[in-house]
Amino acid sequence: MDHIFPVVHKWGIEFDLAAIFMIIVTSIIVLVLALVSVRGMSVDKPTKMQNFLEWVIEFVINIIGTTMDFKKGKPYLILGLSLIMYIFVGNMLGLPFGIATEVHHGATIFGMELDLGGESEAHVAWWKSPTADVAVTAALTVIVILLTHIEGMRRNTKHYFKHYFEPYVPFLPLNLIKEVSKPLSLALRLYGNIFAGEVMIGVIVSGLGWVGIIPLVVWQGFSVFVGAIQAFVFVMLTMVYMSQSIVHEEKH
Repeated sequence: MDHIFPVVHKWGIEFDLAAIFMIIVTSIIVLVLALVSVRGMSVDKPTKMQNFLEWVIEFVINIIGTTMDFKKGKPYLILGLSLIMYIFVGNMLGLPFGIATEVHHGATIFGMELDLGGESEAHVAWWKSPTADVAVTAALTVIVILLTHIEGMRRNTKHYFKHYFEPYVPFLPLNLIKEVSKPLSLALRLYGNIFAGEVMIGVIVSGLGWVGIIPLVVWQGFSVFVGAIQAFVFVMLTMVYMSQSIVHEEKH
């Protein structure tokens, strides 16, 4: 029996209900973590969650500081914190377990029929990392890239437009290709690593059964490491792109 994600069609648009559900779950978890971290804050006796939050803030400050003067990058601290927390939590959600239900052709949800890909019955997976969906990583990337261009035009107008023609005017096509490649690489890198990790977990569980417990635990640990690295890389590249847009270094 096939293993698919719950897809419905509405207004001519395809909706992945599992991705939407996991986006909501991730958002709630990040919000709760933020609220718990700032609750009962104290200068003399900081809580463990407060210490954790301060460590994350310091970590993001260091990321920004490696790409630009922090005075210029300070306005993007909240952006960096939001991205690293959301992506890390999202990356982790698909690791512990999965939720799947068996459905038959004609099954509906919220009055909409599930698309089983032409199959009469299938196992529908409701739980996955939202970042294992290319639409989610692409949406995050679009937000980041739009912000970098908007900030570049707002804070570095003259040199922002000039850099498309550097070092010479004929380089315009190459510079445009470079700008297009940024969102593609940013979105596909995150999606590819997280999706591949979840595929491997599925292969280990279905192929080895109880024998695969040890390899599964090892791969889970490795996936946590990869998920953390990918959250770091996404935020680092975000700040690099932002720095390239807003910072102009005079040539001597």
